[in-house]
Amino acid sequence: MKKFLRSTGFCVLSLIVCAVGLTFVTKPAQTAPAPSPDRLQISGAGATFPYPIYSKWFDEYHKMHSDIEINYQSIGSGGGIRQLIAGTVDFGASDGPMTDEQLGQAKTKVLHFPTVLGADVPTYNIPGVTAELNFTPEALAGIFLGKITKWNDPALTGPNPKVKLPGDDIVVVHRSDGSGTTYIWTDYLSKVSDEWKTKVGKNTSVNWPVGLGSKGNEGVTGQIKQTPNSIGYVELIYAVQNKIPYGRVKNSSGAFIKAELGSVTAAAAGAARNMPDDFRVSITDAPGKTAYPISSFTWLLIPAKIEDGAKKKAITDFLEWMMTKGQAYCNDLAYAQLPKPVVAKEMKAIKLIQ
Repeated sequence: MKKFLRSTGFCVLSLIVCAVGLTFVTKPAQTAPAPSPDRLQISGAGATFPYPIYSKWFDEYHKMHSDIEINYQSIGSGGGIRQLIAGTVDFGASDGPMTDEQLGQAKTKVLHFPTVLGADVPTYNIPGVTAELNFTPEALAGIFLGKITKWNDPALTGPNPKVKLPGDDIVVVHRSDGSGTTYIWTDYLSKVSDEWKTKVGKNTSVNWPVGLGSKGNEGVTGQIKQTPNSIGYVELIYAVQNKIPYGRVKNSSGAFIKAELGSVTAAAAGAARNMPDDFRVSITDAPGKTAYPISSFTWLLIPAKIEDGAKKKAITDFLEWMMTKGQAYCNDLAYAQLPKPVVAKEMKAIKLIQ
């Protein structure tokens, strides 16, 4: 666990290479700097979840290569998909795979490349309660559906017999922006609750039955901290880096599991053996005694046809580095590395980029 919690720098979730050489400049959503005339400019946008590891990768690649500059805007998975479809960026990034409808809207075929693994965790603010709470799938679905409204509901006191939970109203907090974090959370709820699947469904943005909306992990966290008796969800890496308490979740084998490197990797074990050719796979509610149930891959979204030859080489070379040597930076930033069978499959898929 000490190794898991060790974070050596906020450098950052998801590019590029060998003979060409590259420089990466990663920034949160803001105005990009004026391009340097003597550098190849590559632009990307999307997921915030992998931002720490992507930033770290870009920084390390910059140390090795200096004639290519990549500007990555961390604007959320929904924004990244929209910009990729519109053709305003060279690549996108998302915590949820693109839908068939979205793929059909793109100007060219889009390939999905898993980069790392992460997770969503339930975080809460209950005055006087410092315990690490246990949550069942039924309890989480009931809370976010607005059907479980008190902290002392049997669905919550039952799994936490040693914790004195108050009879106060539960305040639900969720993301207001389109986000891969929301996709992972709602994908999980759709698997464990037929009612959620029917009434709400899964997406980067949904019509929430109840709750207060806040933008980004920082917004959700801030809202929870200032709102007594609240509960929400944030990315595991964000919770770890900001020392935010979070609870365990009961998995499909009946065990209450804490999100950490080992439990997230365990969730990917089954998926690695049966990864589809397009890499669009869900590992929420995965089988396995030690699997954390709200885990997910995150993906880089790469056009299958890149007209600019220099950009094509830069992007494909970076992908190869990211899947091999780049994975060594994952653990210190609390991301689980890609399973080797997935890496082998991805290395073949790189050849599909024309």
